Amino acid sequence: MRIGIDIGTSHVAVAIEKRGILFREPSVLAISKKNNKVMCVGENAKEMLGKTNPDIGAIYPLKEGVIADYQATEFMLKYFLNKVCGKIKLVKPFVILSVPVKLTSIEERALEEAALAAGAQKVHLIPSPLAAALGAELSIHKPAGHMVVDIGAGTTDIAVISLGDIVCSESLRSGGNKMDEAIKRYVRKIYNLIIGDQAAEEIKIKISSAVPMDTSMSMEVKGRDLIDSLPKSITLTDEEIKEPVEESLKVILEGIKKVFEKTPPELISDIIDNGVLLTGGGGLLRGLDERLTRDIGVCFYIPEDSINCVAKGTVLARI
Repeated sequence: MRIGIDIGTSHVAVAIEKRGILFREPSVLAISKKNNKVMCVGENAKEMLGKTNPDIGAIYPLKEGVIADYQATEFMLKYFLNKVCGKIKLVKPFVILSVPVKLTSIEERALEEAALAAGAQKVHLIPSPLAAALGAELSIHKPAGHMVVDIGAGTTDIAVISLGDIVCSESLRSGGNKMDEAIKRYVRKIYNLIIGDQAAEEIKIKISSAVPMDTSMSMEVKGRDLIDSLPKSITLTDEEIKEPVEESLKVILEGIKKVFEKTPPELISDIIDNGVLLTGGGGLLRGLDERLTRDIGVCFYIPEDSINCVAKGTVLARI
């Protein structure tokens, strides 16, 4: 059995050959601090964040696309493999993991060992832009250039692909989480209001935009006052959120420009004709494709089910 796993900083998506996406869940574990025991994983763990007693903590095993906690990563992979195959495996699965481009050999080895320890028979790593291109059904094995920008929670991977391989690439330790952190800092600085990660993400999804909007948007945000520690609510507008979101957008724009600088002219011609594939959860920021098209001068487009393109592509890889 071939199982493809898009193991990201904030979510894990699992696909099976010929069946496609099975499920997508948060890559988080809820752990009891008293005995260091894992209480739950995935969606159930995320629902507990910030809403339980201090004895229950949360662990995100990966940070910026690489393992931050080896044991937690192994446990999480074992949990998701058991969810697919059952705890008793007659045949161990062949696992294909998507990874950021330009991982060090040590980081790659750590992921391979974690997957093997979790119950995989064999492990293969595939760069996430390559998997995204396969998942979006691009003809990457032909002698033509394609560019992919995959914006995840912890990393943004940019790559030019031709003849089934990566010609040049850039991996940025910046993504959706950096936007969330910037929003939290802004709200704290301007309103003296402390908000959680989930509130910051909700602000980004509901009212943030990479381009000016025709109609202004606003939302109520609740949190704890920094000065007197009492509950407080404010109203935020899309105009205010431009500043913190812009910080991350500038980093991504510079990364894309760097990859173009390294791209052979012949492939740039193909990219102009084919456009640039924009995938990942961060790529769904309102108006981002329009903004990148305007600033870079090449058409950026978002494929159907872009958030799962990487997971779909893992099981389509020629291995």
